[in-house]
Parts: sequence; structure tokens; C-alpha cells
Amino acid sequence: MIGVITLLFLGGPLMGNAFAQTPAAVPAADTGDTAFMLISAALVLLMTPGLAFFYGGFVRSRNILNTLMMSFVLMAIVGVTWILWGYSLSFAPGLPFIGGLQWFGLNGVGLETQGYLPHLPYEDVLKAGDPKYADVVSYAGTIPHQAFTIYQAMFAIITPALISGALVERMSFRAYSLFVLLWSTFVYAPLAHMVWAKGGFLGLYGGLGALDFAGGTVVHISSGVSALVAAIVLGPRKTHPDRLSPPHNVPFILLGAGLLWFGWFGFNAGSALSVASGTSGNLTTNLATTAFVATNTAAAAAALMWLILEAVLRGKPTAVGAATGAVAGLVGITPAAGFVTPLSAILVGFVTAFVCFYAVSFKHKLQIDDALDTFPVHGVGGTVGAILTAIFATTQVNGGGKDGVLRGNFGELGVELVAIAVAYLIAGVGTWIILKVLDATVGLRVKEEAELQGLDINEHGEEGYNSEFGDRPT
Repeated sequence: MIGVITLLFLGGPLMGNAFAQTPAAVPAADTGDTAFMLISAALVLLMTPGLAFFYGGFVRSRNILNTLMMSFVLMAIVGVTWILWGYSLSFAPGLPFIGGLQWFGLNGVGLETQGYLPHLPYEDVLKAGDPKYADVVSYAGTIPHQAFTIYQAMFAIITPALISGALVERMSFRAYSLFVLLWSTFVYAPLAHMVWAKGGFLGLYGGLGALDFAGGTVVHISSGVSALVAAIVLGPRKTHPDRLSPPHNVPFILLGAGLLWFGWFGFNAGSALSVASGTSGNLTTNLATTAFVATNTAAAAAALMWLILEAVLRGKPTAVGAATGAVAGLVGITPAAGFVTPLSAILVGFVTAFVCFYAVSFKHKLQIDDALDTFPVHGVGGTVGAILTAIFATTQVNGGGKDGVLRGNFGELGVELVAIAVAYLIAGVGTWIILKVLDATVGLRVKEEAELQGLDINEHGEEGYNSEFGDRPT
């Protein structure tokens, strides 16, 4: 009913803007770039079911459906809220810390390719004939505005889903749904605006100049830190740490990791926003290709490093280790993918896997019930990746970026550390406030009996494998 009423009231005045034809004065969308971005958006969306299977394989069989649903529900919740207000708060012109609401319901967001970001400081400096003009008055000057919108929606969907790895097997589904609704609005949107929006506090256009190609701070640090805070506020599972179960389905873990690896090409290569080649000095560049190569290289290097560490320190390399190492490498290369060479990507993968491996071990010593190691992999991996971006970045790869420490720009490390600190602060404080409010209103946890019996049957009324309750007499 709420949805129908919203459409009735808003559909008329907004529909004309949302589906307006491309103005004649604005260049038409490039078909190749548009196709590339729509495919990339689909690949990023595929990462959310991939994450669901990756996480689902780790939990007990009685919680498999609930764990899968904690990812799938984001496709529904954020799929709607991003259109209503999420995109506007994240990318519309506004303050350095948050966007405005002029694009509420995609009002004014149509098929135009340029000219929808007026009144920015750079517009007065650059003239329409300047090659960088399209970059200033739009987010992607060769694709429809709505194509950019839906691509960014997929990032907004998977980011809060990552947090679920710290909350599985004990959080009420109702509380979780409210949490991700609030978190995506009050934590994700401000961070996305500060880092990626034109005029954002931390970004390259009018900000401090932090380098984050595809989401090291916005996606991984924010979700990892939020997961750690949530695990502490929520408290451990009743079986933690004395009666923990091994992963119930390792093939699911490998399937999920494979889908994540596959989808990550859309995540990183798609962040180039074009398949066109450009120039940096005397060199020809192609950011989509660079990011694609760096993504695969870092994931492979990290998986290899994790397997070596397991073989040397624990005697046997494991399938779970290979999957976890690959994901850690993908996390580490995310902020750097469009700024570093393939050789640097190998180092990013090696270093990120090494640090995350020991971060997982350290977390276990602290006995914090971050159930699926979200902070050690995403929080720590995103932090390491952001720092390594400041070290290895080079304008020979991306003329629109900046050189890093190895190219003599030592100040970039300080900029990245500021961006990391801001992400930690916003994610940590924001998550704590949201969870405390929910705990005081609807409650966060299921009852102890429901937790021990399993969340599938208690929260959803169904089972993943129809074994524990299906044979009971009626």
C-alpha cells in the first residue's frame, strides 16, 4: 500500500524527468561504454548472491537460509531506497559531507550524459571545449545518467550485506532489516558522497584528494568496521567460543568465492566508467583493462600467499583458506585497481593476504564473535589496500589520479590516512548509534531457544535442507 500510494503521488511529476529523452544539445551516450557499464552493474549485483553462498557455507545448516536472506534482502531494501533517496544523498550536489535531495525518486535523473552537475567550482574554470569539462559536469560523460545511477546502486546493495558476516546465527531478521535500512542511509551515503561525489570532502574533485578507485574506504573499511562494532554490541553466540561448528558446506564457500571473483571484474573494471583508451603524458592508458588485470592478479597472489602460509604454519593448505585469501586480495586491490601496475598488484595481493591471515588469528585471541571474519578480511584488507594505494599509485597508469610514495609524493600517504580515519569514525560511531537505538526499540537478538534451535525455522518458517523438522509428526 505504501508503495502504491508513493507511486500515485510521485509518479506523475517525476516520471517525465526520469524518462526524459536526451536533449539535443547534450552528446548522445556511447553505445560501447553504456553496454559495458550495464554489464558491469549486473556483475556487481551477482556478487551479492555470491556473498550469500560464501557466508552461507560457513554457518550451521540450521541457519543457512537466514544467512542467505541477510544478503538477498539487501537487493530488495536498497533496490528501492537507492532510487528514492540513497542516490541523491550520495551523489547529488550538496554539502561536502552529504548530498542534497533534489534527485529524490530520480527526479531530474534521466538519459542525459552531461550537464547535470551545475554550480560546481570547477565549472567556472573549465570551458565546454576543455577535454576535462565532461568529467566535471557529470559523473560519466559518455553514458546515461541512469546507467551510472544503477551501477552505483549495486555497490550500495552489497556493502551492508558484507556486515552480515559478523551478525549471523543470532540477530533478529526484523532488527537486521531495519539496521541495514538505516545504515545505508546514514553511514554509506555520507561516505560515498565524501569520497566519490564531485565536491565531496575527501575526493579528487574539490576534496582532499584521497584515492579510492572502487571502494576501499567506502565499501570495505566502512563495512568491516561496522561489523566489528556490531559484533561487540550484539554479543557472542551462545555457543561461542566453546562449541563452534565447522563450516557445514565448503563447496558453497568455494562457489561463493568464485562468484565474488567473477563479479569483482564489474566492481573494479567497471569503476573506470568507460572502455575507451586515453593518454597520460606519452603513454596510452585504458583504465578498464588496467583494473581488470590488477583485480585478477591481486586475487591470485593473495590466494597463493594464504595457501603458502597455511602449508608452512599449519601443515595443510585448505579450500577455505584459498577462498578466504582470494577474497582478501580482491578487497586489497579494490582502492588501487585503477592506479597501479600489474607488478604492484602482485605485491598488494601478497601483503594484504599476509596481514589479513594474521588479523584473523588475532581476532580469535580476542574472542570477539565476528563470526565470519568480516573485520579481519574487509576492514583490515580495505585499510591495507588504501595504504598500499598511496604507496604504489602512479599517473603513468591513470593520469587522472596522483603519484604515490614510490613516485616521490609522500603527502599522499597522509591524505589516505585521513580518509581511513574518517571512514573508521563515521562507520564506527554511526553503527553504534543505530544499533543502540534498535536495541532500545525492537531488540537486536532472537531468544536463546530460537538461537539454539536455528534461525531458519524460527525467523522464516522454513528449512534449507528439510531435515531437522520435516520428519516430525503433525
